[in-house]
Amino acid sequence: MTSISTNLQAVRDRIRAAAQACGRGPEEVVLLAVSKTWPAEAVRAAAAAGQRAFGENYVQEGCAKAEGLAELGLEWHFIGPLQSNKTRQVAMHFDWVHSIDRLKIAERLSAQRDVHRPPLNVCIQVNVSGEASKSGVAPADAAALAQAVAGLPRLRLRGLMCIPEPTDDPALLAARFGVLGELRARLAGEGLALDTLSMGMSHDLEAAIAAGSTMVRVGTAIFGERRQA
Repeated sequence: MTSISTNLQAVRDRIRAAAQACGRGPEEVVLLAVSKTWPAEAVRAAAAAGQRAFGENYVQEGCAKAEGLAELGLEWHFIGPLQSNKTRQVAMHFDWVHSIDRLKIAERLSAQRDVHRPPLNVCIQVNVSGEASKSGVAPADAAALAQAVAGLPRLRLRGLMCIPEPTDDPALLAARFGVLGELRARLAGEGLALDTLSMGMSHDLEAAIAAGSTMVRVGTAIFGERRQA
């Protein structure tokens, strides 16, 4: 696991360079280590190297890690598609949910969040590339969903998330990420001041930071090629 510390530092260096290249401070970008399919030992190694925020895609796996590593005081983000029959577990174990794409899911999370815990931080997932295989609300419907979610108790709407299609076209990638920036500006004009743009992964974090990302979700560059769940 010693390579995890080395890899983390390399990713932090990439974030710093990308932020400085576009006139931003590195502290403006949070690194979310995507630990899905990796064992608790890998998370411990990353935590020992100073990483605090971790992202999980699978409910059962993520809840088990959150419980098993509770003494470390880590911050857990659910970033995968969420079915309505799994919302209670997520509401109980996670600090963030990035993948809100319909009101029913948000309403269930709100109702199931323990009143003795801080509000659950949530992001609206926007399907910026229009792929049928991707989760996320259509950009045209995102503002209405955001306003509805913002009114729910026990939730705190923090921002927007996207996963654009893989592409080597810098202009297309910038345009996809730009959808989230434009939507955040529109919502600010409607009275919703959102502080989070969750976008960018191992292969495109530089482009995402240039487009205004405040949180990059990095797995492969930290832990290696994904293991089978």
